[in-house]
Amino acid sequence: MSILLTLCTTILILTSLLLILLVLAQKAKSDGGMGAAMGGGMAEATFGADTGNVLSGLTIKAAVVFFVLSISLYLGRIYESKHSAASGGLLPTIAVPASVKTTKAPAGIALPANSALAPTPAAKP
Repeated sequence: MSILLTLCTTILILTSLLLILLVLAQKAKSDGGMGAAMGGGMAEATFGADTGNVLSGLTIKAAVVFFVLSISLYLGRIYESKHSAASGGLLPTIAVPASVKTTKAPAGIALPANSALAPTPAAKP
């Protein structure tokens, strides 16, 4: 599931970049502004008189893909988080037997004074 969500996230990023470029390449109604500066004339030379229709159609299709991917990623992440929480997380847990007790700490490990394994000071007479 994680690979699918990563793939969808990558496609979403590419779609959003394409959508930004499509919006910037469109010619404004007033024939000026950012559309002319970002290649509005080049798109007109490529697509001819139907430039507005082609770019508008591509923008609508890219927006639909963007919203479908956004909603499906949202639902996929919810599914992933609920199922990982139900299984106790991504890492397995290992049960330790309760009957094993040590009275000394292993060599080289310092224990805090209030620890149950810390040696108690001998009583002075």
